[in-house]
Amino acid sequence: MPSFFRAAAAAITTLALLAAAGCDPQRISELQPGVSTEADVRDRFGVPENTWNEADGTRTFEYNRQPAGQVNYMIAIGPDGKLVAVRQVLTPENFAKVQPGMGMDAVRRLLGKAAKVVPYPLKGETHVQWRFANARNEPQVFTVVQGPGAQVLRTETGPDLDAPEFKGGK
Repeated sequence: MPSFFRAAAAAITTLALLAAAGCDPQRISELQPGVSTEADVRDRFGVPENTWNEADGTRTFEYNRQPAGQVNYMIAIGPDGKLVAVRQVLTPENFAKVQPGMGMDAVRRLLGKAAKVVPYPLKGETHVQWRFANARNEPQVFTVVQGPGAQVLRTETGPDLDAPEFKGGK
């Protein structure tokens, strides 16, 4: 019986995350750069996963939608407390910025929290994955292969085999 309750709790959590992600376009449309405040952002998105202080006084809030969603947002708040920009960061342009030798802290700063981290101890690698949808709205996974010292070795992109479309069933 306990495994049933764990499975039910996991299903409820996943549905809640998907519902929250589905509301993002509405929340974003309610925000206006230069007008909306930090309080407006927090009211619509909640507490950020992470906050970075930029050199110019801007603060960047990370709102991650992994592992169930296919987006991660970085929301910039200017020194005046007003919204500067909302960016969805899981894009081909950002993936192209991830290069061998780059530190994983910089990757996290660029893409936000990953959906999944899979260690391969015998290979001395860790695969860090982000779920996203490509231009044709097909579920994909961007993988950063990390070596010793938390450095990028290479990147890979492929189908998201955990997406419902690939699960089949009756």
